Amino acid sequence: MASPISIKNRSAFHEYFIDDTYVAGMVLLGTEVKSLREGRASFNDSYCIIHKGELWLKSLHISPYSHGTVNNHDADRDKKLLLQKREIKKIQAKLKEKGFTLVPLKIFMTDRNFIKIEIGLGKGKKLYDKRESIKQKDVEREMKRFLK
Repeated sequence: MASPISIKNRSAFHEYFIDDTYVAGMVLLGTEVKSLREGRASFNDSYCIIHKGELWLKSLHISPYSHGTVNNHDADRDKKLLLQKREIKKIQAKLKEKGFTLVPLKIFMTDRNFIKIEIGLGKGKKLYDKRESIKQKDVEREMKRFLK
């Protein structure tokens, strides 16, 4: 059995303060699922939007499946995310506030082999906030090293 996948967006926590998180299903093609099981996805510049009451994931790069044929998927196609309507309306209300954006955080596989994505409502960090985060990580790393 293949190992469970977990692909994280490391830059999201560096660039944003994450307020709320949601777990959504993804509408994927077969070769996309196989490629994700190999861990071949990149979050570079990916973001989520709400269009006509539906949640969409833009510019998530899933590399073409290595053993795919001419029916392989388009690497940068938009993916529909599956959330309940009341959750989408709640997110939409938050997005109208100044500075909030919807950021993909990680892709993972559930116990029942469904591929899900965790998205977060984020507010952009300023440069001094980023420096503070880096400083805090360094202090935690030093504490762990000292306690060993």
